[in-house]
Amino acid sequence: QVQLVESGGGLVQAGGSLRLSCTASGNIFRINVMGWYRQAPGKQRELVARIASGGSTNYVDSVKGRFTISRDNAKNTVYLQMNSLKPEDTGVYYCNLLADLRGYWGQGTQVTVSS
Repeated sequence: QVQLVESGGGLVQAGGSLRLSCTASGNIFRINVMGWYRQAPGKQRELVARIASGGSTNYVDSVKGRFTISRDNAKNTVYLQMNSLKPEDTGVYYCNLLADLRGYWGQGTQVTVSS
């Protein structure tokens, strides 16, 4: 059983910052990729950023230069530092884990950016 616990969402004004955290626990042998997805109301879930075990990263174009993903392998934790937030960043942010050839999702954390 693998669990993902997310934290760090909230309400912030445009231009502000938030830091999301996601910690994985349970029967994990090897984590391959950790990432963050988001889903805005009425829209499909989209990849925001992901980081592989070797440290390579990918970002959706709309967050490049504003968001930074990082991970602490010793703690099985992934972070998403979000700066210069915009109202269009509003949504539920989900942590995603690919480990041992299986995918897992967190419960989601709400991020709301007011204009």
